[in-house]
Amino acid sequence: MLHSIDAFLAYLAEWGVQLPFDAELQRGPDAPLATSLAVQGHRIGNRFAVLPMEGWDCTADGLPTEATFARWRAFGRSGAKLLWTESAAVRKDACSSPTQLILNAHTVEAIARLRETAVAAHAQAFGRTDDLHIGLQLTHAGRLSRHRADGVRTPFIAHHHPFLDPQYGLTAQDTVASDDEIETLIDDFVASAVLAAQAGFQFVDIKSCHGYFGHEILCAKTRTGAFGGSLENRTRFIREIVQRAKARVPTLQVAVRASVFDGLPYQADESGVGQPVTYDSYPFGFGCDLHGQLDLTEPIEFVRHLYALGVHLVCLSGGSPYKNWHLQRPQLAVRAGEYLSPEEPLLGVARHIAVTAALKQACPELTVVGSGYSYLQQWLPNVARAAVRLGLVDVVGVARILLTQPTVLHQVLSN
Repeated sequence: MLHSIDAFLAYLAEWGVQLPFDAELQRGPDAPLATSLAVQGHRIGNRFAVLPMEGWDCTADGLPTEATFARWRAFGRSGAKLLWTESAAVRKDACSSPTQLILNAHTVEAIARLRETAVAAHAQAFGRTDDLHIGLQLTHAGRLSRHRADGVRTPFIAHHHPFLDPQYGLTAQDTVASDDEIETLIDDFVASAVLAAQAGFQFVDIKSCHGYFGHEILCAKTRTGAFGGSLENRTRFIREIVQRAKARVPTLQVAVRASVFDGLPYQADESGVGQPVTYDSYPFGFGCDLHGQLDLTEPIEFVRHLYALGVHLVCLSGGSPYKNWHLQRPQLAVRAGEYLSPEEPLLGVARHIAVTAALKQACPELTVVGSGYSYLQQWLPNVARAAVRLGLVDVVGVARILLTQPTVLHQVLSN
């Protein structure tokens, strides 16, 4: 553990990690992390966001249980004024778990109560809710779909992948989703967006990160047809959802959470440490070149397109937990079956912050939410304050840390 500022900064220097850092943490309403900002007429009361997590504690038909309500109460008490809340499937076969939240006509009233629960908890803890901004993430798990009670996966793939296909028992003979099937899925996303507005949410997020369908379609460089190949085609799925949802519900804000950097897949070597799988050419990533190296050319163009379509709120992440987990979530502890981190996790934190800053600079009009901060632990406030103060990011998003310390954001803001 690095218990002093000097020790932490010395450790960063030892590893060559460049992070923004403020030694002094200003308190009060004028502190960088406490200041409000406006997004398309909506006031967000501070610079913290709760990022979406899948609870996998709903009923088989996608209804929230008491465990789900308890988690949403915790979201409300967290101290964050931007609640990106939970990943909800747009239909049953879009789930990544048989007990994932689903948004449809059967569940919409219960999900509206979830939102009301978070608002009530926030009001009880902090008094005011007029500066609380709440959205719901809409998703299709794609090749990670697992909606059956027996746990058998039912992949819905945008393209074949040389590393991921074998992981999920797919062969070249397995069918790639047709353009017509993707058009139907667009309709399902739009229908769910309408229901989200009916449930009282101020925005929906079109999930485009971490290997789920919205992310995989961005990577579909080898796909033919209207949704593959060129960047224009690969962004068509998300652009169509945005345009149609805004046409159906003009008052609903549409946001996007996207993995905007990627790299080669990793697998464990003899010692368990992750090593990249090399390819002569790797046309399967978004935010990387054909050698798997970071390349933000397309992500920058993508976020500029989103802003032109009226998307003013984005959350940026990277990688996929199913092929290169250390890019997505910098940490040392690993789950069963995962490789050990091939890098000092603080390098991963720095990568998140640097990529987010680059896209913010490329499209300064966007309100940008950053990810990857949880590994900082007690130094999260110092880095977050500096990142906001320097304009590298607008809002700092956190997720995993809230599972163990639900009120940590309020603690940072108050003392």
